[in-house]
Amino acid sequence: MFELDVDLPAELVPLSWLIGVWEGSGVMAYKVGDEVREHEFGQRIAFSHDGTPHLQYSATAWLLPDEDGDASDDDEAPHPRQLFSEIGYWRLSRPLGSGDDGPGMLPRTGEPVFQTADAVETLRNARGAFDIEVLLVQPGGVSELYLGEINGPRIDLATDAVLRSATAKEYSAATRLYGLVEEHLLWAWDIAALGQDLRTHASGRLARVE
Repeated sequence: MFELDVDLPAELVPLSWLIGVWEGSGVMAYKVGDEVREHEFGQRIAFSHDGTPHLQYSATAWLLPDEDGDASDDDEAPHPRQLFSEIGYWRLSRPLGSGDDGPGMLPRTGEPVFQTADAVETLRNARGAFDIEVLLVQPGGVSELYLGEINGPRIDLATDAVLRSATAKEYSAATRLYGLVEEHLLWAWDIAALGQDLRTHASGRLARVE
């Protein structure tokens, strides 16, 4: 059973059900040229906090063996092989002030505002949800800034900005959906990439392991 950390900052309470390590599997299907590439993958996602008002996030995924026991379309690749990884930060979207550190390494000069449940409740939007910001970085030269909201056990995100290095593959936008269903973390990811519009890319179902 998940227990709320008594040291958790008040403004992370809406995101608290994410905290922990989740493992499971998923499926990917996406059109590349005239071919639809499909495979199953294993995945591990971790959310943690260090006492500051944001969650630290990391995710890794690896190819699962197909019906022939092969986890790769490359006969010379190790099996199973690493497929994907990303790291990032999740936080509530709210005004910043003298009670927040930064920019850079500048320390705060005032007291944090959102230190109580009552103060955090004032951040609810017109739909009764909390606006959130998610920053993700992938090793292939892609950085994404997502804006969205968390409403109880459901999170909806859409990219506000995508930054690609000169060597990154073409990728222009994405949406992500997360939900807590019967104690499992379910997620879906749509992307616009390789000259295509936004379309289904991958989804998964994960169970809490820690």
